[in-house]
Amino acid sequence: MTVPESEQGTDQPTRVTDGPTAAPAEPTRVGDATPQRLMSGLRTYVTAMLVCFGLVAALWLLTLRSPGEPPTVDVPRVAAQFRAIAPYETYAPATAPSGWRATSSRITGTRAKGPVTWHLGYTTPGNTYAALEESDENPATFVPRMTNRDKSIGTQQVAGATWERYYRPDKKQYSLARRLPGVTLVVTGTAPYDELATLAAALRPQPKS
Repeated sequence: MTVPESEQGTDQPTRVTDGPTAAPAEPTRVGDATPQRLMSGLRTYVTAMLVCFGLVAALWLLTLRSPGEPPTVDVPRVAAQFRAIAPYETYAPATAPSGWRATSSRITGTRAKGPVTWHLGYTTPGNTYAALEESDENPATFVPRMTNRDKSIGTQQVAGATWERYYRPDKKQYSLARRLPGVTLVVTGTAPYDELATLAAALRPQPKS
């Protein structure tokens, strides 16, 4: 008698599986776009850092000048501007006294609306301040306003010319004034009389061309 195949080998153990055997997982590969994104991010970072370093360098160069140190004035240029505006024969330093540095300049007034006044400020080798104040304003008003005194305390000879001396003790302000036809010159500041005389002696007339 033939035994059906379904009944053959009943004594053999039956192998049970949960289902189809899963294929082993393949390792994840980094796509081709990932390195490009990484390089792009790195370039952006480097560019930002270079910009920051550039700004820091620019600020450092701007601060190389000593703190509080004012710029230097181009005296011949502003003297020419003043000469073109003023309706009178002006005076200006022929050359800067040795060790002096022009730090401020201001021109006020016009031919149509005077008076025309020029302020030119200097720092001196002695680390004091001296200024030329020049105007066609009435000297009876201009001199007391620039010197902060109503009366002179004497005179001083400077390069053969007579200048009036003024002094304000509370401010330690020294001044020399000279009244000329059509213009008044005052040199004033914390600089002593000998330094003021150096500036006064450097003044030369600037005739109209």
